[in-house]
This record gives sequence, C-alpha cells and structure tokens, in this order.
Amino acid sequence: MTSTAADIMSRNVISVAPDAGVPEIAAILGKHDISAVPVIDFNGRLVGMISERDLLSPFSSSNKARCAWWLEMLAEGEALAPEFIQYASLDRHAAMDLMNRQLVTAKEDTPVAEIAEMLLKHGIKRVPILRDGHVVGIVSRADIVRALCAHPAEQG
Repeated sequence: MTSTAADIMSRNVISVAPDAGVPEIAAILGKHDISAVPVIDFNGRLVGMISERDLLSPFSSSNKARCAWWLEMLAEGEALAPEFIQYASLDRHAAMDLMNRQLVTAKEDTPVAEIAEMLLKHGIKRVPILRDGHVVGIVSRADIVRALCAHPAEQG
C-alpha cells in the first residue's frame, strides 16, 4: 500500500475536553457510533485518548473493593445510609482522570502500511494524525480495511 494517512484518514474528528464527564463522553460515543475520542486541551493540543474501555475502568471489581474499604473506614463501624452509598458510587470522573496518555500518533505523510503496523504492535484501534501537535484526522482499522478494498493490487 503506497497511500498515506492523509489519503484515508477521517477528517471530521469528534473530540472532548479534559474536563468532560463520563456521561458526556458516553453520549458522544453513542451519538456518533464510535468507540473512542481524542481528548483535546484548551490550546487545541492532543493530551489523551479515551475509549469505551477507559469509561468502564472505574467499575472494575478491584476499584469497587477499594471504594468499599474506604467507605468502611470512613463509617468507623457505623452503618452508612443507602442514599450516601448510592451518591458515593455515582461516577464523577472526567476524561483527564480516565484517558490514556501514552499516545501513538502519526503524521499526514505516514504510509498506511506503517500505520497498520502501529495498530498491530500497540494493540490499538485508531491513530490520531497530527500536524503541529493538533489533530487533523484519525486513521482507524476500518479506514485501512476500506483502503485495502479500494486498492487490492497494492496489498502485501
């Protein structure tokens, strides 16, 4: 494949701010039928990626056990009101709390074959495409598969 990221990337990039809450992020993912979004700071720079998986991490059994331990310590043997427990369990995380900061990115002139290799090597589903630190597109596995279908002679 001799095409570049610029040839196949999705240019209409949906993103969230670092202070976006879990409900807002979930609504954006659902509305746009996507599984992750870049987190863009107030200067327009990429600071992370947040995915459906990241949104689920606070609900892991180890996190619930840790929360229960802290609640027990705070109660000092007294029974906690069910309303307090429900309130404490509501997720108030923001994108900056849950996002992945170890980013794999590419430039517009990065060959598609190199991006495919990045996806496989890092076990990720998409690569933000940057120009001067700003996201100008995203290349997903689906974008690469579409490129393969459009140019089957360039495979291998």
